[in-house]
Amino acid sequence: LHMGKTMKEDLTVVVKYIKQLYPPEFNVFSAYAELYHNYFASQAKKNAESHLEDKDIYLLLSWVHNIYPKDMRKDHVLAEELEKVKLGSLLPSSLSKELEKKYLDSEEATIKNSLSKCLDKEIQRWKEDEEPEKLNGHFQSELLAIFVIQSIYSGQKRAKDISTAVGEELSHRLSKELLAFLKSYKDAFEDFKEKSKKHRYYKPILIANINNCWNFRDYAEKNMAEKDDNKASILSTLGDIENSGFDVLLQQLFAQLKPIYKKFTENKWDSSNEIMNEIIKTTSKHISDFRTLKDPFYHAIVEKIHTRLVKEYIERLLKRKVSLKTPAQQQNLAQKISKNAADLEAFCTSNVPTWLNSALPKLAEIIRLQDLGAIKIEVATLATTYPDIRKRHLEAFLYIKANLSRSELKSILGYLADSTASTLPRAPLFSNINVS
Repeated sequence: LHMGKTMKEDLTVVVKYIKQLYPPEFNVFSAYAELYHNYFASQAKKNAESHLEDKDIYLLLSWVHNIYPKDMRKDHVLAEELEKVKLGSLLPSSLSKELEKKYLDSEEATIKNSLSKCLDKEIQRWKEDEEPEKLNGHFQSELLAIFVIQSIYSGQKRAKDISTAVGEELSHRLSKELLAFLKSYKDAFEDFKEKSKKHRYYKPILIANINNCWNFRDYAEKNMAEKDDNKASILSTLGDIENSGFDVLLQQLFAQLKPIYKKFTENKWDSSNEIMNEIIKTTSKHISDFRTLKDPFYHAIVEKIHTRLVKEYIERLLKRKVSLKTPAQQQNLAQKISKNAADLEAFCTSNVPTWLNSALPKLAEIIRLQDLGAIKIEVATLATTYPDIRKRHLEAFLYIKANLSRSELKSILGYLADSTASTLPRAPLFSNINVS
């Protein structure tokens, strides 16, 4: 600091008062500037080659990359004259790179260690089995995410203040560390999930950890470059944590719904309205518990529930338990399915919009229709909307329409094969439905 201040003040005196006392060909400013620079550079080199603490390495790099070239050499009084002198860097490139590596290694190790300690504290909090705090009605354990994100952000900012290149290198390293941290977090979460089921606040802690993922996800999506190789893996790991938590939260509900769905085929769909009301009532009780999830996760879990409700319903239709020979019987069943679908849609869309609302009405329409051409068109529309439907699904479903001849059945199934492209669905529906 003393050398920098002296050099800046003395060269200012040379520019203002001494330069004009010499003939131009003497290049007196250049002589002074080179002498000062060479001495400054020799002292910087001497320091760089000695044992330095981390904070000293940071300070020296700041002088080399930032303070010396920007604050001193771009000074409004000196800039024009210094531009003519073409002074080099304070340190040779090889020595500067060596210091940068030391700084980056140290900063990366410090932040890695800090994140590890933070996770250990978080795991300890889970073991204490205390109810997580609520913020705006949502369970939260945000200290973890806030600390991790701030640690990474602060490290990136410090490095960027040295130079853009050093900042980019540390950002790349820290994105790897964030991924490694989240994988450790995922493992710890899985361990808690399996071993702590009897904890009093088991589900609130699960919900708080799912909510935690939002802060990490928001940070990654907004602050990480698309070209960063780790971004997709980070988002995928967060998705694994979220879905793993959802699976536990939904276990009890799905277990309760299983025997209710069996009633559809056991009763030959005669009491389908009452059964659907029972399904909605049971589901509704569970959904109220999920309000402590942040909105994006609440919407996601309700969509998972809706998907499961529709899949279970379709599975019962594919059980080959009902075979109807007359158009009147088929129309009666189609009306029941349409009513069930409308009730299900009204229930689920009051919670979150979904992509599944047309599945059951389209199946009902296929049962209702008697004209072969109209059935084919409806099958094609169904396959376009849900491109993962396969012949085995449609064949099991058409078992309901017992008045179709073998040739008509073959014709419809062949039309499905023609109309089903290799398009991947936005989300799978039929591909997760087994046909017995």
